[in-house]
Amino acid sequence: MHTKLFGWLLLVCLCQLQPAYCNSTPAVQLAKVYQAQRPVMHYLVSEKFDGVRAIWNGRQLVTRSGQQIHAPHWFTSALPDIALDGELWAGYENFEFVSAVVRRHKASDQDWRQVQYLIFDAPDITAPFVQRYQVYSQLINRLAQPHIRAVTQHHLSTKAELDDFFAQVLARGGEGVMLHERQALHQQGRTSAILKYKPYFDAEAEVIAHLPGKGKYQGMMGAIRVKTAQGKVFKIGSGFTDAQRRNPPPVGSVVTYRFQGITKFGKPRFARFLRTRQPL
Repeated sequence: MHTKLFGWLLLVCLCQLQPAYCNSTPAVQLAKVYQAQRPVMHYLVSEKFDGVRAIWNGRQLVTRSGQQIHAPHWFTSALPDIALDGELWAGYENFEFVSAVVRRHKASDQDWRQVQYLIFDAPDITAPFVQRYQVYSQLINRLAQPHIRAVTQHHLSTKAELDDFFAQVLARGGEGVMLHERQALHQQGRTSAILKYKPYFDAEAEVIAHLPGKGKYQGMMGAIRVKTAQGKVFKIGSGFTDAQRRNPPPVGSVVTYRFQGITKFGKPRFARFLRTRQPL
């Protein structure tokens, strides 16, 4: 992008942002599942990082529910005066670590030094995603801060190229990929303008009962019975460590589970426990 065009777009963005700073709950955009809704060339494609969603509102980092994230001053001091959306990430297979860091009011600098802020959108820019990406990626790259990065968006043309990129992400331990519709404006809530492409799905449900174990799990929890927000009740019996079976997620808590599609009865297929959701 030419310097003059970048400057013009940035000026337009900044002029539009001031009211958004006061919102207690950020207007986050939530992804639907990729089902080849449109040809791949209509999207920008990026890796999906398994971190904690974090929105920079121009003054502080907050969760998607609007709770303040108590990051150290040095972590956020270089961030610009525009709204940004991204993930706090600490490497592959480190979700529990970064989740614990984010929940603490006074996490150590040593812990925060292991965290990166990976930015994938600038929600208050009234422009198609392809232009939002040009603006915020150039802005973030100019900061030259190693812990603040713009997630790279790739221009792919075919489903074969998408599948090849998807395989590369999985091979390095990644979770999947995201597809942002190039010409879509930012929309609050769940939208087909942003799609997730994963080898499995995950969702949340409330624990309503513990079921006793049998055989080698005698005297421990064998499975949990859960209920989704849509009222579907089913059991989850795999994915638990022995320690978790001895001290299972409490009744009333919310768990994240992984599954592979839906049965004809509308229940998750091969549901597997992933983690207990921690309040932020």
